[in-house]
Parts: sequence; structure tokens; C-alpha cells
Amino acid sequence: MMTDKIRRFSSVSLGLAATALVSVSSAADAPDLTHPGRSSVYRNLSTSSLEAVSTPDSILALVEAPDSSAPTAIWAMLEHGERVECLSCIPYVSKLLYASSPKTREISAWWLRRRIFGVFGKGEAYEQTVDAVSDQSKSELTRAYAASALGEFLEGAGIAPVATALVKDRSPMVRLAAANALVRLNDQGPNAELASALTDGDEEVRLAALSGVTQINVFSNVDAVVGMISDASPLVRRRAAQTLGALRSADSVMGLMALTSADTEPDAGVRSAAVWALGQIGDPAAREAALAAQTDVDSGVRDAATVALIRL
Repeated sequence: MMTDKIRRFSSVSLGLAATALVSVSSAADAPDLTHPGRSSVYRNLSTSSLEAVSTPDSILALVEAPDSSAPTAIWAMLEHGERVECLSCIPYVSKLLYASSPKTREISAWWLRRRIFGVFGKGEAYEQTVDAVSDQSKSELTRAYAASALGEFLEGAGIAPVATALVKDRSPMVRLAAANALVRLNDQGPNAELASALTDGDEEVRLAALSGVTQINVFSNVDAVVGMISDASPLVRRRAAQTLGALRSADSVMGLMALTSADTEPDAGVRSAAVWALGQIGDPAAREAALAAQTDVDSGVRDAATVALIRL
């Protein structure tokens, strides 16, 4: 009886060992699709691979008929398919650069700029987008979306066309998109077009250009910003004062001091921004103006003066 038990135990042990060997052999033969780092984030996926979520076929099926799916489904599919090469998908994803959803346009440009083939060649998606920006026969919405797309492509080749659109396009919508795109490309333009946009006839374009001044790495025309503290729009004057404070522009002190008094500047938001900017610049010559601002009728201006005086 003892001998039979030993025999049965030996048979079971040999069977388990054989199964283990087969499992190890199969694991060794299977390709490792795991990408370090991402496998832990997507550890619940049975394949442990992000590429298995967005295959070329699944991407193509979604982008061929984008209106039949929720925008979030498109975002997820393209994000998961960051490293998936699908040449047949590119023409369809390129159309999404002109989708109504800003997020869809952004993610589509993001996905396209990661392609090795099919996007940046002659006559391909990128060149088509460049052409669309300057094509006045296109609608202003198409030109604006094309300008935004060039910003999201993050290619230096897009700087010149969006800079040209910023100063030459007849549509404020396009010029606004071009200003934001130029800032996204971290450039003031080949001929300082961002500075030229500070005097644009549209308030939103001027505000976008002012915001861009402090966002790009190099801006060489601070004098143009100083001129904006006399703009007709209080929103622009306020943004100009804030920008000059951020730039620590010593040349703007006298102009900013003139904006701290209700006698010369009726908008309290502008006065507050001007006092704040003087504090940021730190020129002792502005101390008297800040002291006077402590008696302003607006509490925001008084508070800004109290803080500014610490630095003055």
C-alpha cells in the first residue's frame, strides 16, 4: 500500500514538473511586448502592452467614422496608439485637425507629429496644413485650425507661416490662432511679428500677443510693450502693466507711475496692476507713487500698494 502511494505521488510530481517546463518554454518562446514603465501603469491588461489596446485596425476603424464615436474614445485610442505605425490612418487623422473639438484637434496633431513616415514628406499632411494657413480661399475657421495645428506640431518650419498669418491675415480669428501658435512654437517670429501684433486692431489678438511675451524664451522688443500702457482697452493696459512687471522693465517706471493715480487712470484693475508692477521692478523712484496709492478708493489698489512698498 505504501508502495502504491509513493508511485502515485511520483506520477503527480512528474506531471506537475512537465507542466511547469511546458509553461516556461511557452513563456520563453512568446515575444515580450512589455514596455518598461508603462506595464506597471497598465498592469491590468492581460497582454501587458499598450500597443495591444490601439492596433492599426482599431485606430483606422475609429478615425474613418469619427462622428459615430465619442470624442473621448478618439482621444484614448490615439493616446494609446502613440507608437503604433498606421500609414492608412494618417489621411483620416489629418482630417481631425479640423474637428470641432479643440482637444481632438490637439491630440490629432500630437499623434501625427510622432509618425516616422507619411506626415512630413512632400505633399503630405504637414505641408497640406502649411498651405491651408495661407490659402485665403479657405474659410477663416479652416485657416485658424490650420494655424493651431502648426503650433501643436512643434516644428520650426511652422514658425514662418504662422508669423505671416499673424500680421497679414484679414481675419481676427486667424490672427488670434496664429498668435497662440507662435507662442506654442516658442518664437517671436522671423521679423518680430509677435511685437507687431501688440498693435493689432483686435483686442483679443493684442492680449494674446502680450501673454506670449512672457511665455517665450526670447522677446527683444520690450519698448513695444511699454507703448501698450496707453492702449484704449483697459484689459490691454492691465495686461501690459503686468507684463512689464514680470519683465522687470526699468524703462517703464515713469509710465507705470502715471497709471497709479485715479486722476490719470480710471480703471482700478489697471491701477492695481501698475502698482504691482512697480513693486516687481523695485525702483525706489516709484515709492512716492506707491505711498499715494495706499489712499486709493479701491481696496485692491491699496493692497497692491502695501505689498509693493515692501520691495520699494
